[in-house]
This record gives sequence, structure tokens and C-alpha cells, in this order.
Amino acid sequence: MTSVDDVAGSGDLPYRTDVEIAVLLVSRRHRYAGRPADGALPAEGSELPDRVELRAGLGIVGDRYFASRAHVHASVTIIGLESLEAVGAELGVPVDPVATRRNVVLRGADVEALRGEPFSLESVGSGAPVLFRGYRPANPCAWMDHEVAPGAFRAMRGRGGVRCDPESDGVLTLGPAVLRTARPVALPAVD
Repeated sequence: MTSVDDVAGSGDLPYRTDVEIAVLLVSRRHRYAGRPADGALPAEGSELPDRVELRAGLGIVGDRYFASRAHVHASVTIIGLESLEAVGAELGVPVDPVATRRNVVLRGADVEALRGEPFSLESVGSGAPVLFRGYRPANPCAWMDHEVAPGAFRAMRGRGGVRCDPESDGVLTLGPAVLRTARPVALPAVD
């Protein structure tokens, strides 16, 4: 639910949306390399932590894109779980959010509306919010047809999430969180 929150310090991000951080993914290596028909590379260690550390301008500590000059303004990817559920409904299959390789999977907000916008995420009980700036869309690639489901590449267009950079240090954990934005980003009502 989005509301204007008069809490001190909300400043330029007056809209509050209660969300859930459903998945956190940190991968030491790029697993979708080469041809999709050859399959994904194996993981190096656990990729699904309960908590991640972020560094301003650098990304997620331990992730393959941390401090990567090639991924300026794209060190963290965020996607909405509702978008993936819609893709799954269209394709007639359940979609595993981990297969999309996005770092943060949120439930409860229109993540696509974060493109070009400042926002913050604060895990409930984990301290200060982490400030972000959304940049470009996290467009799907051909690997989605192989790793998610046939047709996923096309179905995920326009709802593959957003690439962003953290603008402050902080920690995110699985579970309830607060998303603060400059404009409302609540999910549209479903009939």
C-alpha cells in the first residue's frame, strides 16, 4: 500500500510502499555465458543469501558486477515478483525468479516504475534505508527462453526489472521491507 508518510527524514521520497524482499541473489560468476543450448555454468558457492551488503556506487559485495566499470548504473538488478507471475500465467508455467538472475526480487510494487527514479529500500529491523537510483530496464536475453521457459524472452519484455546503482551503503535482508519513492509505485488494482 502506498501512502504519503510524514515521517521525519522522508524528504524527497515521500511515498511509502510496504513490500517483501522475496529473493536475494549474489553470484560470483556470470552463469549465462556462451550458447543457451550448452546450458548455464555451475554456481560457485551459495547464491541465495538471507542478507546482502551494498556499497554506494559499487553494488552488492561478492557479486560478479561489484565495482565493475562495465556495469556503471547497472550493478544491481531488481524485478517484481508479480511481473514474473504474469509471465508464468501467459506461458502456462511457474517461473522460478532465480532463473532470471536478478539480484533483488520484490513483491508488492510496480518495479518497472522505478526506471529513472530515486528510491530507497529498507529491510524492516535492519537499520537505515539503502538509497538507489533506477536507470535503464533490465531487458531479458535469449537465455530466458532456455532457463525460464520457451517464450519467456518475449514475454518478459517491458517487465524484466530495472538496473540501478546503490547511492548509499547498507544491508538488505529477506522479508518485510519499505520502499520509498518520489511518486507512487503501487501495483494497479486487479479486477
